[in-house]
Amino acid sequence: MGVRPLNRRSGASSEDHTPRAVQERLSQPLTQSHLRDFIYGGIDGTVTTFAVVAGVAGAQLSATIVIILGVANLIADGFSMAVSNFLATHTMMQERALARRQEEEEIRSVPEGEREEIRQIFSSKGFSGSDLDRVVDVITEDPRVWVDTMMVEELGYGQAGEQLLRAAVTTFVSFVVIGFLPLFAFIYEALFPAAVDSPFFWSALMTSAGFFVVGALKSRFVAQRWWLAGAETLVMGGTAAVLAYAVGAFLKSLVG
Repeated sequence: MGVRPLNRRSGASSEDHTPRAVQERLSQPLTQSHLRDFIYGGIDGTVTTFAVVAGVAGAQLSATIVIILGVANLIADGFSMAVSNFLATHTMMQERALARRQEEEEIRSVPEGEREEIRQIFSSKGFSGSDLDRVVDVITEDPRVWVDTMMVEELGYGQAGEQLLRAAVTTFVSFVVIGFLPLFAFIYEALFPAAVDSPFFWSALMTSAGFFVVGALKSRFVAQRWWLAGAETLVMGGTAAVLAYAVGAFLKSLVG
């Protein structure tokens, strides 16, 4: 989704709405927000990695297996998610490009029908009479503006393009960095034997902290209290971790 930096102080301010301030703000190019990629990658990386840790711990297997499976999952699943994000974003871009070509063709083939669509779109927004006629004339005078308007108003596409590589890299880095937290205690214990009394306890603690921090960071970009966003993410991620531990313990009981 394309966004434009607000560059405003907290709260409403007349200084942010002077003609010059509005012009400067609206002249800034739309940028692609990668918050979704960061949150998605970070939470999924933490959940899936700790699921491995919890499942192995529940099955009472060795710390070496935790590290091997955890690191393998971290790299392979992180790469898989990044590729999936890349392909999904690319597909969305292709879909947008096809829709734009179709709109351009319709404007060339049935211009009066497309003018009527513009008329009805802005009529539904409250324009009427000479004002409506003027809006239709101005928009349909420039083919690029005409197509842009149809893409947004009729088809619901945003105006900013997607950034394929940056979205994929954001997902991968977030997945690996935050998803590494559940493994840190086990790797530290492997490097410095007897330095950690209970690696699984510290893994669970760091995982919980990771969930909470990711949720709290999200609150900076959405209308939600930081502690509530952190707690929400912690509960959802923690539930997945508990399920993984329970499955590991159950399977251990079956095979003895």
